[in-house]
Amino acid sequence: MTDTALQDPLLDERALSKLRWRCRRGLLENDLFIERFFARHESGLTVRHAEALGALMDLSDNDLLDLLLGRKPLQGDLERADVTQVLALLRDLRPLPSSEEPA
Repeated sequence: MTDTALQDPLLDERALSKLRWRCRRGLLENDLFIERFFARHESGLTVRHAEALGALMDLSDNDLLDLLLGRKPLQGDLERADVTQVLALLRDLRPLPSSEEPA
């Protein structure tokens, strides 16, 4: 993650479970991005990351997909450093090592 992530408290198991539930989406494409994000980053997620991810989850499925695919930039209340960082982590398309593949 980043230096700011080191300053923020990590999510506990209960908060992580709630966040995963909150991130369930109606579009498979969004779910694929989100599952990959959790496979890579769940052990290092902080409260700040959770808040930023929650802000993204308030979007409609189509608006979220537009952001994930880079069709639209962040606008309005979402133009924040924490949301930008989480969006970049969500967009990370590097292949997962086979041990990290989502179930």
